[in-house]
Amino acid sequence: MAAGKKTAAKKKAGKKAAKKKVSKARAARKAARSKSGAARKRLTPGASKRGLEPSEVPLALDAPELKGLCDEVRAAGGAPLGGYREPLSGRAILLASLPIAAVEPTPFQRNLSPTHTKRLAQKIEESGSFLDPLIVVRGRDARFWTPNGRHRLAAAKVLGLRQITALISPDEGLAFRILALNTEKAHNLKDRALEVIRMARELARRNKRAKESDFGVEFEAPELLTLGIIYEEDGRFAGGAYSPLLKKVEQWSPKSLPVSLREREGLASRLVEIDAQVKRIVGELQQKGFKSPYLKNYVVARINPVRFHRAKKGDTKPPMTLAAALTRMAASARKFDTGSVRPGDLALVAAVSSGDSD
Repeated sequence: MAAGKKTAAKKKAGKKAAKKKVSKARAARKAARSKSGAARKRLTPGASKRGLEPSEVPLALDAPELKGLCDEVRAAGGAPLGGYREPLSGRAILLASLPIAAVEPTPFQRNLSPTHTKRLAQKIEESGSFLDPLIVVRGRDARFWTPNGRHRLAAAKVLGLRQITALISPDEGLAFRILALNTEKAHNLKDRALEVIRMARELARRNKRAKESDFGVEFEAPELLTLGIIYEEDGRFAGGAYSPLLKKVEQWSPKSLPVSLREREGLASRLVEIDAQVKRIVGELQQKGFKSPYLKNYVVARINPVRFHRAKKGDTKPPMTLAAALTRMAASARKFDTGSVRPGDLALVAAVSSGDSD
């Protein structure tokens, strides 16, 4: 009887400790959100004014910067409508009407969402106006590419429009820098990764000597390249579970894009192999009665070799290379002890993961 009471007391104490951990984690997250929210609300205007004066913005259609572009628009069956200099950089921009058939999305853009397209077409129909011009650049084979208007273009086709208005930039490189400006449909991790890897493959095709490290702005984050390679083969890959690891160990490669992409393909294959081991462990835990939706996150966190690494202020060097991290992860996955998992551990992961998304 005494032994039974002690066991029950221990279980009760364990549950209280787990609840206390969860409460602390929630409180910490709430405080962090409150602090970051307050910081976001503070907007400080620039101390010095930038950009063009009003008189410098208008640009005639026969200006040298636009003349060739106007000819291309007319040849495609469109009509130039007006020109101006973009107020921040001063680059020439042409406002034009283009035939729907003359415009196509960049080949490295995210996949089209039929649901979003239908909803967008319905809202445009209800408003009675198509007011948001596409951003367009020159593409391959005398075509016009839109790097951020795929869903609006598809919605225009659903509505049966003949022409669509566009802001056309002679700067073809804009197609590779538009990711950070694209807010038409919220990017999740898979969308961003696929868009980045498609851009990387196109840039590698165009310039085999270009270094990966030269495209930090266009690619946004190095881990998106690795994840993009995996998502190309498996659209259901749980990239969000591995993102905390990759963010800490990934860095831009100084090698050329074709070489760096080949190396990343090898690393991506190793990560997929580790994921297979993680799935095996998750299956064993489920057989033991664990049903938490955070099982995979928990397992990946347990085998993450840099889970507790905290970079010092100003230190941008990763704690180890991705290759080294994957080697240690694979070893940890092989010797993972499912018998060491406690319900309280999963409760803590659930508290920390709440609010996070791909």
